[in-house]
Amino acid sequence: MIWKDWVRSVEVEPSLYAADFARLGDQIRKLLDAGVRIFHFDVGDGHFVPPVTIGPVVLRSIAPMIHEAGGKLDCHLMVDDPAHHFREIAGSGGDSVTFHVEATGDVDSLAAGARDLGLGVGVAFNPGTEPDAAAQAASQVGADLCLCMSINPGYSGQELMADAYGRIARLRSLVDCFVQVDGGVKESNVARLREVGADLLVVGSGIFGQSDLEDAYRRLRQRVE
Repeated sequence: MIWKDWVRSVEVEPSLYAADFARLGDQIRKLLDAGVRIFHFDVGDGHFVPPVTIGPVVLRSIAPMIHEAGGKLDCHLMVDDPAHHFREIAGSGGDSVTFHVEATGDVDSLAAGARDLGLGVGVAFNPGTEPDAAAQAASQVGADLCLCMSINPGYSGQELMADAYGRIARLRSLVDCFVQVDGGVKESNVARLREVGADLLVVGSGIFGQSDLEDAYRRLRQRVE
């Protein structure tokens, strides 16, 4: 479980899908200087989720500066065929891949394939999937993290679903790995999400939608520490 070497007591992960791509390098540098250790990198294929998002070309351009600063890239694959993307993600500088239980019936092979490439392993589940099913899959493969989607995946800027707190709490009671939450996470709810069991808090517009990225990140960390 290589994530144990990366995570402090809790991590706020800026979601690069919400970044200003005209200023991407500058924004990443600012956040690294503010203390960010892990960046969240969303890959959407236009099938599992409606939009086609960022991919390996962008990953290759940002991985060197993140790694040189001691940071990591947490790649969330919102795709129909996760295994198809593993080798290119690894070769482009990704450090970990998270695949959805809804996209596979063979979590063992996926986890093994990712680990063979030196990648960390995460298991994600959508709001329509029971936490128990995701927890079973994550435990079965010894996942580093289990990601509870608090929105329907695909688009940044959505509001966190009200039932997410209960789903996270249920997941926390079932797994031994890190619990990640993604979708609608912001300063007003991040402390409660931490209280119900989230260790890894993915934040998009709650950081990149603010005028001062560094200050937004620091305020979020203060809320959860």
